[in-house]
Amino acid sequence: MKRKQLFNFSKILLKWDKEHNDRQMPWKGETDPYKIWLSEIILQQTRVEQGLKYYQNFITVFPDIHKLAKAPDQQVYKLWEGLGYYTRCRNLIATARYVSMELKGKFPGNYEELKKLKGVGPYTAAAIASFAFNEPRAVIDGNVFRVLARIFGINKPIDTAEGKKYFNLLANELLDKEQPALHNQGIMDFGAVVCKPLPLCEQCSFNKYCRAFLCNKVFSYPVNLKKTVIKKRWFNYVILEYKGRFVIRQRTGKDIWHNLFEFLLVESIGKSDKKKLLKEAEKAGWLQKNSFKVINTSPIFRQQLSHQFIQGQFIRVKLNRKPGTITGIVWVTISEVKNYPFPKFINQYLEKFGI
Repeated sequence: MKRKQLFNFSKILLKWDKEHNDRQMPWKGETDPYKIWLSEIILQQTRVEQGLKYYQNFITVFPDIHKLAKAPDQQVYKLWEGLGYYTRCRNLIATARYVSMELKGKFPGNYEELKKLKGVGPYTAAAIASFAFNEPRAVIDGNVFRVLARIFGINKPIDTAEGKKYFNLLANELLDKEQPALHNQGIMDFGAVVCKPLPLCEQCSFNKYCRAFLCNKVFSYPVNLKKTVIKKRWFNYVILEYKGRFVIRQRTGKDIWHNLFEFLLVESIGKSDKKKLLKEAEKAGWLQKNSFKVINTSPIFRQQLSHQFIQGQFIRVKLNRKPGTITGIVWVTISEVKNYPFPKFINQYLEKFGI
């Protein structure tokens, strides 16, 4: 950390921010903790370009914490639809209701109390504390890790407890304590527009100090130890239709897409043929022999998640008579389908073939 004493990091950063930073985002300069919290939850594991429209939609529909807290779960999930990582949405709903009812709509005013909110970790708490309450807490996201790792030539892995602690200490040492909000926004923007994964080193205000640049090792930082293991899964959906209504049900287990809706699912180890899938559906009691007609079978659809790769197909079946008891299902019309939140995998099918 002694390398930081060779130059005034924050002074150079804030000069760049004032003279060159023209990155526009609707929450920049925001001091309302509700809007800051909302933007930070949306941007967790989401690119800014994708998150923008979601933020604007949420602010339009739920301009304050009380309106969000009073909204039915299904409405919030529908607005979140397509953003992924749905645990964030569950936490968003829980925290909104807690702040609205238990805290009378007022967010905690400091970092330590903010961290106690559901879905609010050190990064989000530091962002709200510094931007809304001017508390001198360094915000450390992926952009900040990259900037600091390159400039100071840090070999400590960012995905280990030791590495995170080291970067946190360094970031807080470098922080401009008088202007924490400006400093935090500036370093995140710098990582997004200059010190990008493919950096603009010739335009960088730090290039005469940057260890990675001077040693020609910019692509060696930051260091990650862990490799993501991708789990492959096959989802085969059976779409049951009876007298203009279709069967859907909510995913309630501890798995991906929790609380979203889907058609009846047969998960298989690999690609499975239609006959086998229909037999599985019969065995489950969804279909009765000689009382249905297969309308069509879709091509293979795919979706890449962070740790899973989903492949599968859709078999649409028209029933001659209503099946026996199937637990946890909802019969919906074509027009009602749009009111329910579905995972992207299913929306791909609906957008291409309808229902």
